[in-house]
Amino acid sequence: MQPTPVRDRLFAFPCNQFAGQEPGTNEEICEFTRSKGVKFDVFEKINVNGDDAHPLWKYLKHKQGGTLGDFIKWNFTKFIVDKDGQPVERHGPSTSPKDLVKSLEKYW
Repeated sequence: MQPTPVRDRLFAFPCNQFAGQEPGTNEEICEFTRSKGVKFDVFEKINVNGDDAHPLWKYLKHKQGGTLGDFIKWNFTKFIVDKDGQPVERHGPSTSPKDLVKSLEKYW
């Protein structure tokens, strides 16, 4: 079996909870990502903080708390989930996805 490219293991979840930076509809976001040649999965817009945070993000934050505990402080927070579905690392917005390749290879 051929190894799966790292980009096939990336998932994006648009969120408008950070200074209104993602105001578009799901359809507009989808069209934008297509026009930019995005090669990974982009899901529909969700909330990542608060009582109405998506259950997946509640789980990720619970398993990998950050400096602000269970709070996502800004867009582009990244989680690495291993092949068994366990969140194993959390990285802040300033971490480049390219810097995560070794971690992804380690867990996959």
